[in-house]
Amino acid sequence: MKKFKLKSAVAITDILLSQCKNTIKQMKALAITAAIFIAAAISPDAMAADDLLQDAGSWLQVVGESSLKAVDPKLDKVRVWVEGQSRFDGDWTHWYQGMVRTAIGYSLSDRATIWAGYTWLPTQNIGKDYVSQQDVWPAFRYVLPTSVGTVTFRTMVESNFLAGSDVRYRPRQMIRFLHPLEFEPRLSLIAWDEFFVRLNTTQYGGQAGFDQNRAFAGLGWTFNKNVRAEAGYLNQYLDDATHTNNTMRHLIMGSVFINF
Repeated sequence: MKKFKLKSAVAITDILLSQCKNTIKQMKALAITAAIFIAAAISPDAMAADDLLQDAGSWLQVVGESSLKAVDPKLDKVRVWVEGQSRFDGDWTHWYQGMVRTAIGYSLSDRATIWAGYTWLPTQNIGKDYVSQQDVWPAFRYVLPTSVGTVTFRTMVESNFLAGSDVRYRPRQMIRFLHPLEFEPRLSLIAWDEFFVRLNTTQYGGQAGFDQNRAFAGLGWTFNKNVRAEAGYLNQYLDDATHTNNTMRHLIMGSVFINF
């Protein structure tokens, strides 16, 4: 009986040690991934610039997505996307932007979806006039499962209506990685990066060229097949209208994703 208990204790210890090693490997992988994504957000010019404005704040986001199968089984490939955000800067003291986004989509396969959408961004930056930006855009999303996690690619091409008659054209590309942890599959490591470019020069939308980059690293928790929450650090690097004065925001971002 003593030998049996000893063997059981040794087996349990081996399992725990193995799990700890796997967890350490996963955390190292997260650190490396986060470093890569955040480094991508910080260009050498930005680090060297004396006029780089740095700020802190937070973004809160709720995203809902669903198929129209419940309305009509023939519409099972038609999807809807609704989203709302609230954004704060000035070291968390100032609400500067909201966002309402809605879109209709069509699933080309279980991995690929095309979208057509609309976004409204009411903006009140400190010391500047209120702006009510409206965007229309097509988008393409591709979800790629791999042995180490899920990679998602999302391409959007926005037509930004800011003020006046000029329309700014701004493509944006996101790459997102999600890795469930072995010891707790409901808990995931998440990293993503999104890059924005202005295709044309407009009076209110700035000069053509680089616009901004967003890099995120954090954790996600899946409550069930319909609800997931995420929280982490978001680094946002912004170019101004003339590419001379730049802003870097250090943000805490919280998100809730709902499939309904």
